[in-house]
Amino acid sequence: MSAADLVAAAQRLDAAGMMPSKSGNLSIGDGTGFVITPAGLPYAGMTAADPVHLGLDGTPAAGAQRQPSSEWRLHAAIYAARPEFGAVVHTHSPRATALACAGRGIPAFHYMVLLAGGPIRCAAHATFGTKALARNCVTALKGRRAVLLANHGVVACAATLEAAVILALEVENLAGQYLDLLAAGLRPVLLKQRDLAEAAAQFAAYGR
Repeated sequence: MSAADLVAAAQRLDAAGMMPSKSGNLSIGDGTGFVITPAGLPYAGMTAADPVHLGLDGTPAAGAQRQPSSEWRLHAAIYAARPEFGAVVHTHSPRATALACAGRGIPAFHYMVLLAGGPIRCAAHATFGTKALARNCVTALKGRRAVLLANHGVVACAATLEAAVILALEVENLAGQYLDLLAAGLRPVLLKQRDLAEAAAQFAAYGR
C-alpha cells in the first residue's frame, strides 16, 4: 500500500458519494506510524504528494507539506489498540450517518454484518478530532472491524486498504437496507447467534 493507493481509494469513495464536501479521511499503517489524508483538500485534486506521514504520537515526518486530517488521533488510537489493522477508512456516507445521528447501530438483520465482525455498534458521541472520540471509537470497535460514530459517521478497518474500502461500502449498503425496512414500517427479523455462526462457517470456506 502506498500514498498513491490511499489517494486512489479516497477519490473512489468521494466519487461514490461516501465523503461529501471534503469530509472523512483515510489512512494506511506501517507498524510504526501511518500515512493519512490531509486536512481541507478536495479529494478530486489530491495527489500522491499530499498525504501526511505521522508517528503514532502524531509527530509528522520531516518535510511534511500539509496538515494531517483533524481525525489523526482517531486513526492513531485504532492502530495502537488493534495492530492487526493496516488501514482505516472514515466516511460520512449518507445512510449510515443518518443512523449514527439517531444513535443507532446496525443489528444482525442480515448476515453481511459478519463482514464487520457482527452487529455494528454506534460509539458514544464526542467532538470530532478529540481524544474522547478516539477512545469511544476504540471501545465500540472491540471484536469488530466497523462502527458508527454517533452524530458523525462511519469507521471501517481492515488489514488492507482495499478490504477497508469494501467494508465501508458494505456498511453503507446495510444501513440503507435497514433504513428502508424501518421506513416501510417493517420490523426486521434479527438473526440468532446460531444463524450467524453458521454463516460465519460458510464465509470461512467461501471461494476456496
